[in-house]
Amino acid sequence: MDTSSMTLLITGLIVFIGIHFVPAIPSLKNSIVSSLALKTYKGLFAIIALIGLVLIIVGKMKADFVSVYTPMNGAKHIAMTLMLIAFILLPAAHMKGNIKRVTRHPMLWGVVCWSTAHLLANGDLASVIMFGSLGLYSLIAMLTANARGVQKQTEKLPFKKDLIVFAAGFTTYVLVLMLHPYLFGYAIVNV
Repeated sequence: MDTSSMTLLITGLIVFIGIHFVPAIPSLKNSIVSSLALKTYKGLFAIIALIGLVLIIVGKMKADFVSVYTPMNGAKHIAMTLMLIAFILLPAAHMKGNIKRVTRHPMLWGVVCWSTAHLLANGDLASVIMFGSLGLYSLIAMLTANARGVQKQTEKLPFKKDLIVFAAGFTTYVLVLMLHPYLFGYAIVNV
C-alpha cells in the first residue's frame, strides 16, 4: 500500500477539519481575529481550508484501493437519493428558504448525507477514512453549534424561495451526475 497518498489524505483531513473547528471555539477565534483583523482571519481561514481540501483530493485520488467491505446490493440507489437530498441541503444553507426553519444546519446535514451516500457506495479504506471523517466532523460541528446557541430560522418565507433552492440543488445534482466520470473517474449513470 502506498502510504504517501494516505498520509496526504489524512494530513488534508486534519488541516481541513482542524481549521473548521476554530469557529467552534469562540475564545480562540476572537483571539485570532483581534490579533490579525477579521479580513486577514477570513483570508487565512480560506487559504488553510483550501490547502486541506487539495491535500484530501490528491490523497484520495492517488490512494490504492484497499477493500474494507463490499457495498450492499442496492446501495447505489440509496446513495443517489441521499445525494439529491445533500445537493438540496447545501444551497439551502446560503439561500433564502424555509429549510432553515426545519434544521439549524442544512449544510452540515448535507455533508452527512453526502458522506453516508459515499460510504454506502464505496468500501475502500481511503473512502472510509475520508467520508467517515467528514461525516463525523459534521455531526460534531452540529453539536458544538447547538451548544453555542445557534437557532432555527423563525421567519416563514414564500414557497417560491424553496422552489428556487430545490431548482439550484437539483440542477447541481444533475450536473455532478453527468460530470462525475470526468471529475472523479467513476460514472454514476450511463448516458
